[in-house]
Amino acid sequence: MPVVLLNGYNVVKSIQFGVFRTLGNPITVSQIYDARGVDELIFLDIRATSEGRPPHLDIVSEITSQCFMPLTVGGGVKSVQDAAELLRCGADKVSINTAAVQNPHLITELSRRFGAQCVVVSIDCKKSVDGNYVVYTHAGKQATSLNPSAWAQEAERLGAGEILLNSIDHDGKMDGYDLELILSVASSVTVPVIACGGAGKPADFADAITQGKAAAVAAASIYHFTSTTPLSVKQYLHQQGIPVRLES
Repeated sequence: MPVVLLNGYNVVKSIQFGVFRTLGNPITVSQIYDARGVDELIFLDIRATSEGRPPHLDIVSEITSQCFMPLTVGGGVKSVQDAAELLRCGADKVSINTAAVQNPHLITELSRRFGAQCVVVSIDCKKSVDGNYVVYTHAGKQATSLNPSAWAQEAERLGAGEILLNSIDHDGKMDGYDLELILSVASSVTVPVIACGGAGKPADFADAITQGKAAAVAAASIYHFTSTTPLSVKQYLHQQGIPVRLES
């Protein structure tokens, strides 16, 4: 699953949630991924929460009018109404992060209204100086007292259908996924865990699945800055005996 980060009206790529490089127009980037037959696109508006607004609905509408892959949209979703508007614009799932921590019952409200399969709880976390993992909100800027595994369990209990697990430490570094983090969270819940942050080569995706027990893998930098494509990753996973959907 490619991840597209939106900063204003530009696609960007981050390194550890702090250094951003502008990559272009979100519509063009989405069209390229759609043409390459990706399984799903994750579209996150990283400024929406800090600016107190939902994602740009006009961009979501344009993407869904021209692209036909499943689309998960997050960033700034803080109410059932916000989610409803995104779904009306063509999104298939909504991702919530900061709002879920601030108002956990929102997970339940969304799940009851739209179904658990529509609700993705995104968890951004990094390792503290004492070696423990800590959940962060507000695009990785504010630490909480939450442990990612415990928070994932609570999110599942409240109605989340998927967990999008982001490693701030590995984000954009292309040095491999944080397998310890992925395994700890994936082992604590029964819903699918999507691993994100650190993929630099096809073998990293396989490790996240076989060693980390992730149900799915998401990435950005490897597709933007190397010759690796989503199809080549899926072909590699297929060769490793990992079930994937390949175009006929």
